[in-house]
Amino acid sequence: MSMTLQRRRFLRLATAAAASPMLPRVAAAQSYPDHAVRVVVPYAPGGPTDVVTRLLVQKIADRTGKQFFIENVGGGGGNIAMGRLAKTPPDGYTLLMVNPSYVVNPTLIRDVPYRFEKDFDTVSLAVLTTLVIATHPKVEARTLKELVELIKSNPGKYTYSSPGTGTPGHLVGQVFKLSLGLDLVHVPYNSAGEAVGSTVGGHTQICFASPSPAAQQVIEGKLRGLAVTSLKRSSSLPDVPTTTEAGYPAVVGDNWQGIIVPAGTPKSVIDYVHREIVEAVKRPEVLERLAVLGFEPVASTPEEFARHARTEFDKWAKVIKDSGIKTE
Repeated sequence: MSMTLQRRRFLRLATAAAASPMLPRVAAAQSYPDHAVRVVVPYAPGGPTDVVTRLLVQKIADRTGKQFFIENVGGGGGNIAMGRLAKTPPDGYTLLMVNPSYVVNPTLIRDVPYRFEKDFDTVSLAVLTTLVIATHPKVEARTLKELVELIKSNPGKYTYSSPGTGTPGHLVGQVFKLSLGLDLVHVPYNSAGEAVGSTVGGHTQICFASPSPAAQQVIEGKLRGLAVTSLKRSSSLPDVPTTTEAGYPAVVGDNWQGIIVPAGTPKSVIDYVHREIVEAVKRPEVLERLAVLGFEPVASTPEEFARHARTEFDKWAKVIKDSGIKTE
């Protein structure tokens, strides 16, 4: 789905939310929430998921006058938090902001502590961002085509960094490698910042990273941005072409953030949270901040998020199997 279509959908959803009958809204507001709501981030503070969650949750709390608080539960590539959520009562007082690990881990990791699509209900795909394919400035390639030719001429010589095994950076890198038959070595790090820093420092020649840690490095000339992996150019790097524009339409993939809740959570609660996400991403200051971070607003319906998650699950399961990626 293109970002243009997503923006149109976002505007349509926002309009529909504003025009919906007031009576169900009032009833939901009166009954939920009547005490503090915990919003879990399955990673340590400071990363893209944490930053986006805090931005949206603060706006929701300001708008509703209700108490929402963030809890960071890191570990296991998100599995610890998702496993706990699967056992949490479905009362709407625990929400979880997930990223693609939600749909990747069931294929990537043996014995994940949750059942994809069975243990959770989707609320909204809140935002998404592209990935940047960037190189150290000393790499003799100024376009993606030149980089491909360079790698083919020097099999096994070039390495690419990502925030870790199974992350969008790793998996899109594998699509790049597999679709073009490249002998390219993956070097995983523990965070996006470390992965970008590795390429800035010349330890790896290439990185696949979200704009939030990479865009400023590209702007300052510490990295050379060759392409973004979305169907539309990134607002944070408007001069960097898409992979499709560069001639490689198969090399596409996004990073995204969305809210899930335990399966069986009342529909009125899901509708309430979804509506507040729509309202939060409409605010100009939120849109401005998201643009700086390289994120696009989506605010999908629960049903749309469920379909998106299933599509992503199928796509990345194939990449993982074709690549022979294994982890514990």
